[in-house]
Amino acid sequence: MSRTTPATLALTRAGATFTLHAYAYDPHAERIGLQAAEALGEDPRRVLKTLMAEVDGRPVCVAVPSDREVSMKKLAAAFGGKSAAMMKPAAAERLTGFVVGGISPFGQKKRVPTAIEETALSEAYVYLNGGQRGLQVRLDPRDALRLLGAISVPLVT
Repeated sequence: MSRTTPATLALTRAGATFTLHAYAYDPHAERIGLQAAEALGEDPRRVLKTLMAEVDGRPVCVAVPSDREVSMKKLAAAFGGKSAAMMKPAAAERLTGFVVGGISPFGQKKRVPTAIEETALSEAYVYLNGGQRGLQVRLDPRDALRLLGAISVPLVT
């Protein structure tokens, strides 16, 4: 497994402090984020899943704890929209340059507005996808917020 991805390159270029953590990715897992948390031996609230969605037809990226679900109503409100829906996997892959299961909020082909679930900021550290299946980056959630130019809002049900 290569540990150099567009995500890790973007983090390195930004001077971010992070560590890499590889795990055995299970392509048959029902919930990829929960499988990552279990494989890493971490509480699911600290392993954030990266989701690509659309608000009023505009692409957005969201990061929420792997054991929670995004509220489409809260997501739309977070970006000043009326409606939100998950992006189709093929569209998410084209937009980000990553494959589903390996989508990182860092180093995407096209930068889009990003939101992080506000409860994640109470953690000392979080894990986010490192840009490929089976690779996570561990960093301070406040650094992630700053590096992504993200907003921190309530997003989960």
